[in-house]
Amino acid sequence: MVKLPDMNCGLCGYRTCAEFAVPLAENPELIKRCINLSDRKIRSAQPNKPESFPPFAGSASMAADACQSIECRRDEDDRLARPENSWQDSLGRDFDFFLEYFPEDPGPREIILPHNPMLTREMDIQPGEILIGRPLGMSCGCPITHCGVVQDADHRTGVINWCVTGPLHPREKGYKDIGYYIAEGYEGLVTEARCKITLGRRYFFQPRMCMLNWRHSGLVNYVNRTPTGLQVRIEGLWIG
Repeated sequence: MVKLPDMNCGLCGYRTCAEFAVPLAENPELIKRCINLSDRKIRSAQPNKPESFPPFAGSASMAADACQSIECRRDEDDRLARPENSWQDSLGRDFDFFLEYFPEDPGPREIILPHNPMLTREMDIQPGEILIGRPLGMSCGCPITHCGVVQDADHRTGVINWCVTGPLHPREKGYKDIGYYIAEGYEGLVTEARCKITLGRRYFFQPRMCMLNWRHSGLVNYVNRTPTGLQVRIEGLWIG
């Protein structure tokens, strides 16, 4: 059995190498999805010559402090994990609550607007189609390309509601590329919070499915109590 690199880069379409190992065991051909084990690398070391990297800008003690700030540890599957009930993101920044997606949805709901709103009409975006794009600028500036399934598209304003699902769907089923877009808002459930959530306040939060485990900031402008959690809509999004 091929040993995966444990880099958890997500480029294969799965969040971690451990998740990818399950379907890989049944279908060894899927190993072609692992960029780190493929010949199609952007950069590879020359034979018998180790790769060199720039030195860390800070001291060894600074690196140790940064690691301890999120209390890094390894769990049973040797994956990077954080302790339960920790309210810090992967960079050690505090946040107020986790944003979950609705159980009936394939992924988190995001309200987006292409940088050219005419694309929604010109590309004839329809519910059920798979899109890819990247949130750019003040709205988020996320470095990760987002992929999702369209729930609704307004051809008059260009606004699209989709559920973010990760890179596996577009790789298997094809997609339309809308390029850069503005992330206008999120909708989801809050089941864990360390403070009371009040309409009209700005909070730091972490989307549960964020591949970077980074905190976001946004204004809560809709709140509804449901049996499964607090339903919220968050607009005015920033990362950091």
